[in-house]
Amino acid sequence: MKLVCFPALDTSRANRLRAAVPSWTIVQTADEPAATAAIVDADCFFGKITPSLLAVTKRLRWIQSPTASLEHYVFEALVQHPCTLTNMRGIFSDVIADHVLGYLLCFARNLHVYLRQQQQAVWQPVGEKQDTGQNFITGPGSISAADRAHLHLGDCTLGIVGLGAIGAEIARRAAGFDMQIMAVDPRRTDCPPEVSSLRDMDGLDELLATSDFVVIAAPHTPETAGLFDRAKLQRMKRSAYLVNIGRGAIVRLDDLVEALRAQEIAGAALDVFEIEPLPPQHPLWQMPNVIVTPHVAACSTRIAARHLDVLLDNVARFDRGEPLRNVVDKAAWF
Repeated sequence: MKLVCFPALDTSRANRLRAAVPSWTIVQTADEPAATAAIVDADCFFGKITPSLLAVTKRLRWIQSPTASLEHYVFEALVQHPCTLTNMRGIFSDVIADHVLGYLLCFARNLHVYLRQQQQAVWQPVGEKQDTGQNFITGPGSISAADRAHLHLGDCTLGIVGLGAIGAEIARRAAGFDMQIMAVDPRRTDCPPEVSSLRDMDGLDELLATSDFVVIAAPHTPETAGLFDRAKLQRMKRSAYLVNIGRGAIVRLDDLVEALRAQEIAGAALDVFEIEPLPPQHPLWQMPNVIVTPHVAACSTRIAARHLDVLLDNVARFDRGEPLRNVVDKAAWF
C-alpha cells in the first residue's frame, strides 16, 4: 500500500504514521512536482489534493483531507472521481461549543458592554441611568431596570442551524443552563434528548421567529451560501442575537450590518466572515452590540493530537479493509 503526503508531515508525525502501518510505503513530498511524480501509483493521499494531482492518478482509492471544512477543497473532478474522501470533522466540537457558550454568556450578562465601559472607568449597570444614586432593589420582590436588562439563559430559547457534531455539542452544553433548544438540519432525523424540536430546513423560519439566540453551526455548501440574508434576519426576534461559528459565507455581512443599524436584531457574535481578515474599516468593528473574534473558535491545545489520531485511525482502518471514519458526501461538501 502506498500513501503520499503533501505537504510533508513533521518528523514526529511521520514516524507515528509509519509505525501504525509498517508494511506501507509512506512518501513525503515537499512540493507539487514531487507529489505529482509520487501520486501516480499511490493508493492513498493525505494533504491538499489539486486537479493536476488528481489527473495523473491511476489507482487512488482514498483521500484524507487535513481539514474539516471542504468548500475550498472539493472540485468537480474530485466529486466525479471514484475515490473515497474523508475529513477531520468531529475534532473541534467541544472547543467550538465552549466558544459559543462564551458568546451567549457575554450577551446574557452584558459582559461585552461592561468590558467597553471598563476602558472608560464607567460604573453603570446596563438598564440604569448613570449616577442616579438609587438602590437597585427597592422593595421585596421588586425588579430594577438593571435586572431586567440581564438575561437568564434558563428563560431563553436557543435555535441551532445545523445539528452535526458541533451543533449537538452546543445543545448538550446549553442544556446545562436549562435553555429550551430547537434545531434544524437538512439530513439529521434522530433528535438528541437535549433538543425539544428537530426539523428539516423547512422549519428555519419558525426557529428564527422563536429563538432568543440563533447559532449557525452549518458548513458552507451550495445550499447554505448566503442563506442568512436581510430577509432571514428580519424573521428573527428584535431581541434576539445571531451567532456564527459555521462559515462566513453563510451570512451576508452587508445585510447583517443593515439589520443591526435598523435594530432588527439585538446583536451578533461572529467568528467567521465573508471577508477574512475583516477589514479594519468595516463597521462591525465599531458596533457596541457585536462581538468579533478572529476565526479562533476551534483553537485548542488538544486539536493537534486529535488531528493525528484521525489520520492514524483511518490508515489502520483502510489497511484492515474496514469502513473509514468521516466519509464525505463530495457533492454536498460535507
